Amino acid sequence: MIHIAWPWMLLCLPLPWLLTRWLPPARPQGAALFLPFAATVADAALPVARPLSRPRRLLFVLVWLLLVLAAIRPQWLGDPEAIAATGRRVLLAVDVSGSMAGQDMAGGATRLQVVQKVAGDFIRRRRGDQVGLILFGTRPYLQAPLTPDLNTVSQFLNEAMIGMAGTQTAIGDAIGLAIKRLKNDPRKSAHRGDTVLILLTDGSSNAGVMPPLEAAKMAAQAGLRIYTIGVGAVAQDGFFGSSGNSDLDEDTLKNIAKTTGGEYFRATDATDLERVYGRIDQLEPSAARQQWYRPRDEWFTWPLGLALLLSLPAVLWGGRAWR
Repeated sequence: MIHIAWPWMLLCLPLPWLLTRWLPPARPQGAALFLPFAATVADAALPVARPLSRPRRLLFVLVWLLLVLAAIRPQWLGDPEAIAATGRRVLLAVDVSGSMAGQDMAGGATRLQVVQKVAGDFIRRRRGDQVGLILFGTRPYLQAPLTPDLNTVSQFLNEAMIGMAGTQTAIGDAIGLAIKRLKNDPRKSAHRGDTVLILLTDGSSNAGVMPPLEAAKMAAQAGLRIYTIGVGAVAQDGFFGSSGNSDLDEDTLKNIAKTTGGEYFRATDATDLERVYGRIDQLEPSAARQQWYRPRDEWFTWPLGLALLLSLPAVLWGGRAWR
């Protein structure tokens, strides 16, 4: 649709008519120097003003109308488009240690591949939030800082590989990295209470410098709420030995969640993991309102350019009229 940005500029439309009606005509002034011979050459040397012809007057009127049309700033408004809004800050800490190569959650797929599929869908649902990604094994790495670009974060998660951060599991250091990133954020005071860490692992903390429970206490002081997820099939003893995930330290994960005001979830297969992320969506809904933007194209250049083109013949025509 067409939109007028400065409609009040239409008040300038009658300005030339008002000036010609109310201002007195210009009167010749006295000469600065007296030249006796000036009277003899006046008729031949000085131009004689002639009244405006009707076509030339219409041309000036058209130029003025185009200038006023450009001054009101006509715009074309496009269709409304949704824009990213900043709501909650959600950090995902995903275990990529060697044990994530286990294939006990879905046929033929590793634990990490199941997490990439389900957590990727969770990331893309967080419209209006800032999402970041931490990958940890023996050491934690910030793979993606907090950003509203959800597609990029999901792509980084899909590109994660088992063992890229080491073969062991440093849960405490992963929490410590999340705290460090949030402390370095200049907007942390405005988002306190809206910051969440979702930590997913299939093992127990056997590497790193910071103990997990100490890290959880520091996270609680920083206002970071942690949801912990333990993945892997339930350990079972069979004729050929034990199967499933027997390394998961559920007690530590429960204490981390309890200390920070979060919750602990257990996911034994892909369906369970989907339910877990769906539950987190309910517990931590997006805090941002939907925002919309209508793109605008400025059209004032067209009447302004046409007025410039028409002013050239008006001036040249005026020059001939004075001869």
